[in-house]
Amino acid sequence: MTVQGLLLAAGAGRRMGTPKALLHDDDGTPWLHLGWRALADGGCDSVTVVLGAAAEEARRLVPPGVAVVEAMDWDAGMSASLRAGLGSLPDDVDAAVVTLVDLPDVGAAVVARVLATASGSTALARASYDGTPGHPVVIGRDHWPAVLDVARGDRGARDYLATADVALVECGDLATGRDVDSR
Repeated sequence: MTVQGLLLAAGAGRRMGTPKALLHDDDGTPWLHLGWRALADGGCDSVTVVLGAAAEEARRLVPPGVAVVEAMDWDAGMSASLRAGLGSLPDDVDAAVVTLVDLPDVGAAVVARVLATASGSTALARASYDGTPGHPVVIGRDHWPAVLDVARGDRGARDYLATADVALVECGDLATGRDVDSR
């Protein structure tokens, strides 16, 4: 199975006061690096970072050799990032592992655990934290058209995942899975 990581990092971070793609951890590590490393070390064959707000500045924080796609309509919400990311993937990719830049405590162990439950283009799995669904989400290629058909605004794949047979993979012992919306 060929798996591509998608790190969605296009938003303006209005509640945060700055695009989250520009943020750093306490030790100075860019959140873009944390997300990329989680996907790469968690088992993705390669990673694509989706940028939007402050794309030119954020692009400088993306590790060398990592693919970048820009969601030109990023202000339409997470669905725009998801569309841009899935639309950029090569034909030989069987599944995408989608995660968000504002989940700095979600590491490679979470990605690996969720990915271990998924196989091929029919894969559909997502991390849960103490029973609450979250990211990362593994979406096999067979699901992409239906996901993109219902993805609107800031809901991304949420509506599709609510009606599909998704394997929930408990990861609360590895991370909180909480997105960071304020400093």
